[in-house]
Amino acid sequence: MWIKRRFMVDLSSILVGEPVDKFDEKILQSLRENARQPVSAIAEKVSLSRSAVTDRIRKMEETGIIRGYQVLVTQAREDQVSVYLEISYNEIQCTEMAQILRTIPEIKVCHGVAGDTDMMLFLKAPNMARIHEIRDRLTAIHGVGKIKTHVVMSEYINEFLNA
Repeated sequence: MWIKRRFMVDLSSILVGEPVDKFDEKILQSLRENARQPVSAIAEKVSLSRSAVTDRIRKMEETGIIRGYQVLVTQAREDQVSVYLEISYNEIQCTEMAQILRTIPEIKVCHGVAGDTDMMLFLKAPNMARIHEIRDRLTAIHGVGKIKTHVVMSEYINEFLNA
């Protein structure tokens, strides 16, 4: 079993005007590579003092650019099924739908997307029977139109661990 810590960056904070300069970008990249490394190692990589890097990280945490840190446990899980669901709906708001989806623990990622599909979900469940239960529950929601299922057969690249 491998344990890796990653951090979450809120890109909306960056887009709405929080200043991020080249040093902050380098710090963020260094944290993406290894969020557990000492500040001194980051300082050396970005050519700043330890205190300057500490201050910059603290500021990015306070302004919401860095939303937090989490531990990702990686283990080969042949006993789990990974699935992507495309959901199309009408007569329901995205925020309402997201609220409903939060009650389903197998949903690990939910993105609102543009195009024919309204939301893209990533699920991990113990078996296909549970996937069917979740699909049935989603289909029963008033306003949900189409649900398209994509079962993950293999994983070749997963940069979410470093995002």
